[in-house]
Amino acid sequence: FFAVKEVSLLDQGSNAQQCIHQLEQEIALLSQFEHENIVQYFGTDKEEAKLYIFLELITQGSLASLYQKYHLRDSQVSAYTRQILNGLKYLHERNVVHRDIKCANILVDANGSVKLADFGLAKETSKLSMLKSCKGSVYWMAPEVVNPRRTYGPSADIWSLGCTVQEMLTRQIPFPSLEWTQALFFIGRGGQPTIPTSLSRDACDFIQQCIQVNPDDRPSASKLLDHPFVKKPLSASWGSDSSTHNSDRRT
Repeated sequence: FFAVKEVSLLDQGSNAQQCIHQLEQEIALLSQFEHENIVQYFGTDKEEAKLYIFLELITQGSLASLYQKYHLRDSQVSAYTRQILNGLKYLHERNVVHRDIKCANILVDANGSVKLADFGLAKETSKLSMLKSCKGSVYWMAPEVVNPRRTYGPSADIWSLGCTVQEMLTRQIPFPSLEWTQALFFIGRGGQPTIPTSLSRDACDFIQQCIQVNPDDRPSASKLLDHPFVKKPLSASWGSDSSTHNSDRRT
């Protein structure tokens, strides 16, 4: 089985060329990837004014829909984070920055495996040619992405990962009390998400390492795979419903 992403090439309005270019970019990148934690691309077909993109079918939806239904335990978030890091390590070793890491863009299959998806904003980069554009979802953006005078690279994904881990554990987007314009200004001035003290010590430390304002101070995906939070063994239970509180509290 596979999923079909249908795109009308006529309904893009004044942004038609940009949308088509973004689609072509997504297809070009996806066709290069072969990793268990990245959604698999099977091909495309064009019929009149419609483009069909054939992708791996992921049955359980996104991490965002999952945490809205279940209260995820530390050990479950740890297992998901480990897989996200494996996917990011694969991308970063190929000089690709995803640029839009958040729970809504990470899919979960029936076996509990996660897959990075939505590569419309991803870009190839290099140490000599870092990215310089403000793309992605504002609440998960790193300070250097928000600042138009600064360049950025793979470490921008690490900041977004820290925000994503906190999102899974708190069931809230980063900076939930701010409008997106306020968040943009706050992040641009070096503002960080407030980490709840109710989270486990390992989770707090992991998030804190990811959301260092200076991108050079953030660990790589490879290094973060050795963090105690990521090495936490998976508990036997799947999770609790939305009315149950997390039992893995900080002590």
